Amino acid sequence: MLIPMLAAIVAITPLAIDMYLPAMSILALGFDTDITTVQQSLSIYLAGYALGMLIFGPLADKIGRRPLVIFGLLGFTIISLLIALSTSIEQFLILRFAQALIGAAATVVVPGYIKEIYGDNTAKGMSYVSLIMMLAPLLAPTLGSLILELGDWHLIFLSQSCYAITLLALVLFKLKMPSDKDLGSRSQKSFLGGYYTVFARNGVKLNLSSGVLTSFAFFCYLTASPFIYMEVFNLDKSLFAILFSTNVGALMLANIVNSRIVTRFGSKRMLHVATFFGIIAATGLLSVNLLELSYHFTVLMLIPLMGSLGVMSVNADAIVLMKFKQETGTATAVIGTLRFGFGAVAGPLLAYFYDGSAIPFAALMLGAILLVGLCQFFQSTLSKNNTI
Repeated sequence: MLIPMLAAIVAITPLAIDMYLPAMSILALGFDTDITTVQQSLSIYLAGYALGMLIFGPLADKIGRRPLVIFGLLGFTIISLLIALSTSIEQFLILRFAQALIGAAATVVVPGYIKEIYGDNTAKGMSYVSLIMMLAPLLAPTLGSLILELGDWHLIFLSQSCYAITLLALVLFKLKMPSDKDLGSRSQKSFLGGYYTVFARNGVKLNLSSGVLTSFAFFCYLTASPFIYMEVFNLDKSLFAILFSTNVGALMLANIVNSRIVTRFGSKRMLHVATFFGIIAATGLLSVNLLELSYHFTVLMLIPLMGSLGVMSVNADAIVLMKFKQETGTATAVIGTLRFGFGAVAGPLLAYFYDGSAIPFAALMLGAILLVGLCQFFQSTLSKNNTI
């Protein structure tokens, strides 16, 4: 029950982001504003979440994970309820920021718990959690639409409040790990000292860069896929939904495979192999679009590419987390903030290189994965030199 519960805690973020997407136009009408203002709540949520991770990551290392999970879920419950009662767009935007900020307290500690449970096999645990968590963005918009059939947008945030309070009850009775009572495992470093430790640790920077670049490639796909499928290839919304789900399915399958074999081959080798296949698939994606082939070829290239990104992501994160015993919260905060920060750059870059085709999208993904390959090459070279 522990791993599904941890995955459910992490899932509050995609649920909070995606559940209300079908209600955006209704929110705009209800608050007597335009939809672009409502859409800003997405960026505001991501900014609040990134700031929350930066604040609560080092705190988790100092005071323990359990208090932050309880604080985060309780705060998320209350603020989600207040959002449902908000009467103006200004209130709505402020509360969305607060929802993300406090919710981050609960999610930032999860990788530390996974590391405690799985030890050297942290990548296996990360794969399980990623697998379960991926269901959230798939189901969230559909759940939001179903809720809108029963009532108005207020019910969406009421349901989020109920979800969080249910998780809080489970945490209070079921989440009791040895580290929660072991005061000796707490970090004694200052707020900034914890961050210095993370960036100064050998073997972290290049593996951290690998994870961030992988995230950038993934955000390129998330940002560009609706345009690529529906505008460039003129597919309808139903077919886009099927193809999008197929690519998410590739991610989930990759995590299943990774969870089964990573204990045999190790995270480093899995990361190297996935990067190799990612480069091949991304090269194929760029080639089929340069040749202006039909969308079928783009789909065929994206399936192995998304699978490779899934394996690359969990193993890069696991390698970084394994470097720390007392600073896993701070390391998680660094990983999460950089991932969201670089992910946010994907949209502007795609807009800058926009030419009406899928070529910029494919080129950016290939460039990011080639840089991951370079990071891993230099990391391997440094590791060899250190052992000589």
